[in-house]
Amino acid sequence: MGINHDELTKKILALDPQVRFAGVANNKGELVAGGQKDDVEKLLAEDDVKMSIHYALQKRDLYTNLAYRIGNETSSITEYEKVTMITVPISSSELFLISTEPRADYLKIIDAVRSELDSTGD
Repeated sequence: MGINHDELTKKILALDPQVRFAGVANNKGELVAGGQKDDVEKLLAEDDVKMSIHYALQKRDLYTNLAYRIGNETSSITEYEKVTMITVPISSSELFLISTEPRADYLKIIDAVRSELDSTGD
């Protein structure tokens, strides 16, 4: 059928204790599923989260311009002092967003997301 965004975000939140946030954003910058774990300190206010989603979508759009040369983006990782942000495109209109504690095993997390997405048949 399709991707169950709520189930996907729950699985990724439960995957690793270092995962702080997992969510799906549409191309309008709206968070359509997911959220932050209850037991972690919020680093961003709600408006800052919206801005972060906007920047992630903007970055994806920028790299789409090079796709004809280097292939389509499969994931993006940005490490900050306090958090690591990961994005995995779901489709041309959806982006899976994850934030983790610094230095988390993000390749394991990305592989789990891809495995879940592949198992849905998309």
